[in-house]
Amino acid sequence: MPIKKKKNLGIIRIHNAVFYAYHGVLTDEQNLGGKFDVDVDLHCDLARGAKSDHLQDTVNYERVYDCIRSLVLDKKHLLLESLASSIGRGILKNFSKVNSVTVRVRKPGAPVRGVIDHVEVELTETRR
Repeated sequence: MPIKKKKNLGIIRIHNAVFYAYHGVLTDEQNLGGKFDVDVDLHCDLARGAKSDHLQDTVNYERVYDCIRSLVLDKKHLLLESLASSIGRGILKNFSKVNSVTVRVRKPGAPVRGVIDHVEVELTETRR
């Protein structure tokens, strides 16, 4: 009986990429800026890269980081939801080996009337 070739589904994670950007609803946030933390979970088939040990057979996470950096810094967003969606869609557009991506964007010290560590938005974008 022939052995069925299994997919080696997995996740490549980038944790806590930190950027200084100008997102937010308030004028002060848009003018003064603030820190934003980004995590991404790249859901993809890792079988080919695991077998070949060649970078071209997997997702180049340095290029993914560069994509995230561009998306965070190039356009202002009022909402974290919009920024997270932009990152997710941008990764799917630029990295065909990624089947879906979960994005978490945190805003430390978000302007709320209370003491908090951060506000976080998480969303998953899936290739159609």
